[in-house]
Amino acid sequence: MDMELAGAELKAVLNRLRRAQGQIAGVIRMIEEGRDCEDVITQLAAASRALDRAGFAIIATGLQQCLTDVEAGRKNGEDVDQMRARLEKLFLSLA
Repeated sequence: MDMELAGAELKAVLNRLRRAQGQIAGVIRMIEEGRDCEDVITQLAAASRALDRAGFAIIATGLQQCLTDVEAGRKNGEDVDQMRARLEKLFLSLA
């Protein structure tokens, strides 16, 4: 199941991932500086949310593409139930 992200979708996902990357770098810096635990956890939670949202955006795109593929009759040797199960597994991996 190949997923292709369109220009705007790709930009949004990359922005979220870059934001998470910056937040993770901030968490590392905060730990190295011995910052307050509450501040570190708050920053770490923000990074986690950014990663989750990027993952959900990728999965949503995959769902849309799979539905389009099924409607077009192009299943790449994989039946609808198999695609659904794989996408469900991906979705739940972020839950």
